[in-house]
Amino acid sequence: MTTVDIEAANRELAVARQDEKPCPPLRGRLLPEGDIEAAYQVQQVYARQRLGKGHRRVGAKIGLTSRAVQESFGVFQPDFGVLFDDMAVGDGVEVPMGRLLQPRVEAEIAFVLGADLPDERVTTVDLIRAVDHVLPAIEIVDSRIAGWDISIVDTVADNASAGLFVLGTAPRRLADVDLRLCGMVLERAGEPVSVGAGAACLGNPLHALEWLAGTMARAGDPLRAGDVVLSGALGPMVPVTPGAAYEARISGLGSVRTCFSSSEGCREREE
Repeated sequence: MTTVDIEAANRELAVARQDEKPCPPLRGRLLPEGDIEAAYQVQQVYARQRLGKGHRRVGAKIGLTSRAVQESFGVFQPDFGVLFDDMAVGDGVEVPMGRLLQPRVEAEIAFVLGADLPDERVTTVDLIRAVDHVLPAIEIVDSRIAGWDISIVDTVADNASAGLFVLGTAPRRLADVDLRLCGMVLERAGEPVSVGAGAACLGNPLHALEWLAGTMARAGDPLRAGDVVLSGALGPMVPVTPGAAYEARISGLGSVRTCFSSSEGCREREE
């Protein structure tokens, strides 16, 4: 039987970030298989450490919003991680490969809140009132677990495999977009590499936001006005090719672009 070691799991992930070398899976060694609660405890330690170093929480990301992906993990709910201020990258700005270990990209819809969501039970009306605007987004996910050999426990402990994120620059009102039906194409150097639609995200990205709002309220850390919420992938994630440019186009929302340096160069270590 695996003994829970929250501090050791957090240290391994911290060393992976610092030494630029992914670590073995945590499950079955430092965290029991399927112990999602323990995994979130590891994530919380990491978040407190980052806040203690002066970083700001700017929102949250939702993962595992595809039913097929949930089934592959043997779970029936999404997961979430924390977004910090230094994870944001400008639209079209080059990302140094040295900032990342095993990056992949996925296209998403981002919600920007204009009001708090403090209640554990939220309605669609509550969500619509709270959302200030929506944007197309590219999430650059990155695992500190070697070879992306992850279970639900590994990814939750690793802050839901959060890396960086890029937001579009043309806000849209929620009332002007049908999030369920909007189509997505993610291109690399002009060639499609991932396609999908809003319905791939729990049937509607608003469902993902509803889940997150209730989950965080129950945890005593509710979503606040100004928070950015990455609602989950609209299509398959794609491994990053050094030197390549990626553009996501989402119908009704416009486009967002990111590109990567052609080599690792000097790594920028996370503080």
